[in-house]
Amino acid sequence: MDKVNTYIKEHQQRFLDELFELLKISSISADSRYKDDMLKTADLTKKFLIQAGLENVEICSTEGHPIVYGDKIIDKNLPTVLVYGHYDVQPPDPLELWDSEPFKPVIKETEIHPNGAIFARGASDDKGQFFMHVKAIEAMIENDSLPCNVKFMIEGEEEIGSEHLGSFIKENKEKLENDIILISDTTLAGKDIPSICVGLRGLSYVEIEVEGANRDMHSGIYGGAVPNPINVLSDMISGLIDDNGHINIPGFYDDVEELTEQERREMAKIPFDLEKYKKAIGIKDIQGEKGFSTNERTSIRPTLDVNGIWGGYTGEGAKTVIPSKAFAKISMRLVPHQNSEKISKLFKSYFEKIAPNSVRVNCQILHGGQPYVLPVTSPGYLAAKEAMTTTFSKEALPYRSGGSIPIVALFEEVLESKSVLMGFGLNSDVIHSPNENFGVDNFFKGIETIPYFYKYYSEKF
Repeated sequence: MDKVNTYIKEHQQRFLDELFELLKISSISADSRYKDDMLKTADLTKKFLIQAGLENVEICSTEGHPIVYGDKIIDKNLPTVLVYGHYDVQPPDPLELWDSEPFKPVIKETEIHPNGAIFARGASDDKGQFFMHVKAIEAMIENDSLPCNVKFMIEGEEEIGSEHLGSFIKENKEKLENDIILISDTTLAGKDIPSICVGLRGLSYVEIEVEGANRDMHSGIYGGAVPNPINVLSDMISGLIDDNGHINIPGFYDDVEELTEQERREMAKIPFDLEKYKKAIGIKDIQGEKGFSTNERTSIRPTLDVNGIWGGYTGEGAKTVIPSKAFAKISMRLVPHQNSEKISKLFKSYFEKIAPNSVRVNCQILHGGQPYVLPVTSPGYLAAKEAMTTTFSKEALPYRSGGSIPIVALFEEVLESKSVLMGFGLNSDVIHSPNENFGVDNFFKGIETIPYFYKYYSEKF
């Protein structure tokens, strides 16, 4: 490993320069105007995989944006690691809130990153993080230190739901065959806190329409006599959660995994400052399900939240109407072993049941994803823990994320492989928002740590 670490240190500036090449291309998958930039990014990713020493590198067409594949098979009797990442990024809007141009990467010193952070769209999510793996593999191949087989699959549609990745992996199951999947698209619990995400929440997402009269009504002439869909919708939503933060939908908690006290104590080892948490997001107090800590509420407990609500007149000035319709978008984050389809149906059935006869309710199930857990006894987790413990010089800890990566559950279903979520970003990277950034130290810490994962995983396999 000494040769690998020396190689990384000697090529730090080149690694940064190459990452900047990727970050300069506006690979916005959601906007068709950037189709050419998506292809340019795929081409550049292919170039870097070849440069790293991978073989069979190709750009695989899909009905949407292409997937870049490459591998290095040194011995079929050795374990195979599949690296997954994505080269597409979120739109940078609103542009006026950026302190520098989103596709002109710059390094700036910050309070969290005194050695500098890379500011650009995609710096952390996910160009900077998947590129760590490319450079780590390069360092190992160049120094004859790759201890097992490796495959790369870098897609271009993660930010729009990985619409065509599912069919791709089903059609290429043999090509993508592996023993473990390694992903860096998550965060550390803190800059100097080595930590591995071992759980993701699932998702159920629905849209509600409540309809009253057949047209907007004058609020003076009809007020008090006809149903107001906004009032009705508000009442229905407020009844979904009780005063203890408990969701009232019958059957909602039937399959919820209850952690043991030991598991909860392990989670509580992750440092957390409640006052800093409140100050950082500008609130005076927290709320949530009674009997659980803030970190537990955002990771091991299911939730129900209104993501948007609208109806009636919202323009300037006054318009005295009772709207004919009201709408809301609602998301439910799910935990093991809840099933997205089951929860969506339970919600739809309950919401229609509690609606008064004065209105009509339409509940549309938009999309969802299953929750995921990596056992802390698995070889993949143990290898990641040992790797992070080595490079951070302190024990790595497991944590569960409140977010969802639906494709991880699909990997397990189709490829029959567990995924190790070994990310090096921070919550302060403000991904998806203006001024997205990725610490230079985090970038190189990832490149330094990844080779140790291969070393320890090969030894434990």
